[in-house]
Amino acid sequence: MRFILALLLLSTLAYALPFSLVKHETSKEIGPTLFVIGGIHGNEPGSYFAASILTQYYTITKGNLWVIPNLNHKSIMMNSRGVNGDMNRKFADIDIDDMDYQIVDELKKIITDPQVDLILNLHDGHGFYRKEYKNTIFNPGAWGQTCVIDQGVLDCDHPYKDLDKIASTISRSLNDGLIQDHHTFYVRNTNTRFDDEAMKHSLTFFAINHNKPAFALETSKNLPTLEEKVFYQLRAIEGYMQYMGITYARPFELTAEKLKEIIKRNGNVTINNNIHLNLENLRAGLSFVPLKSEGNDFNFTHPLGGMMQNKGKYNLYIGNQMVSSLSPSIHLSGECSEEMRIEVDGKEEKLNFAKEYLITTDVMIVNKSLARANIIGFTREGRVDESNMRVTLRDFDTKYAIDKDAKAYRVEFYRDNNFCGMTLIHFK
Repeated sequence: MRFILALLLLSTLAYALPFSLVKHETSKEIGPTLFVIGGIHGNEPGSYFAASILTQYYTITKGNLWVIPNLNHKSIMMNSRGVNGDMNRKFADIDIDDMDYQIVDELKKIITDPQVDLILNLHDGHGFYRKEYKNTIFNPGAWGQTCVIDQGVLDCDHPYKDLDKIASTISRSLNDGLIQDHHTFYVRNTNTRFDDEAMKHSLTFFAINHNKPAFALETSKNLPTLEEKVFYQLRAIEGYMQYMGITYARPFELTAEKLKEIIKRNGNVTINNNIHLNLENLRAGLSFVPLKSEGNDFNFTHPLGGMMQNKGKYNLYIGNQMVSSLSPSIHLSGECSEEMRIEVDGKEEKLNFAKEYLITTDVMIVNKSLARANIIGFTREGRVDESNMRVTLRDFDTKYAIDKDAKAYRVEFYRDNNFCGMTLIHFK
């Protein structure tokens, strides 16, 4: 599985990673590099949705931004802190047989990359941190609404060595624009080397022991909505970019209401390069989807898109939300090499697999090849091949629609009963 981004100034590592690393770069030689990590804990959606929005919507105009939106991807889909245990307690030492070994090992290499100047590890934490105990939500043991540091100052000379000063600056800027007054941010210094044995195994402590300034950003799990968590995460990240002199542009106003809209955008998935599904309004379950018996390749446009198999079904996820479940119909792959055409509202064009065609009035598959078209939800008595017939929305049985509005339908192509590919026809 992987996701596809159509972004300017985007680069990725040349070798395969067990997660996605997105680089927005203006120049490796000019300007600092901020490294943002989302999803180390799979049950903290504010962290990974904020990181995914960074990868999709932000353009860097000075400096560099590296982002991992889906570090612990399986745990994200399962909404688990860590299906193989707490990944954020595996950076001091990890057994080579640990299921998280490859992720942690590759991440250490990126953290210690000479280009990386500052690291942010994103989290959602319990409650609201307060220096004095008020109740079970507001107390010194809470992690929510904090900029966490392991110590006040780095042990080496570094332009960002004063961790306490930086975290305090960011916290003050966050407190100038709170949604509610009790959402106040504070700096939490764990004084890890002397006071916190567990944090000695954390990502940030590993980083500072390799002379890299690192901070954990913790929004509260007790915030009422996901968009509020993402709002504070992005405001904090922007604060760190501004502190470092990294400039950026985003095509939306940073408000919780706007983020609510953006978070709902699921994008698309392409399967085996010949099936396309629009995930925006997809039905919860699709039957008889023509797939291979094994080795199916799922490519998502959303950074948090993923697939997990369960009891013979292919479950599609965006973050921790299952979008749809595909029940497969196993087919051998076929080849429909002849060019086919599609007539949309009276205008003919080349037909491509894994594409969605928008229809206003009617559509016709123009087919002079040996391939057979099967328009799912449409039947014409006595016809096996449903090519060369004009079809309108009224001709469909809505129970076969792939979308909740019953306006999108599959057109599948076969040759000698082998599956060649599929297109979508979507009536406006």
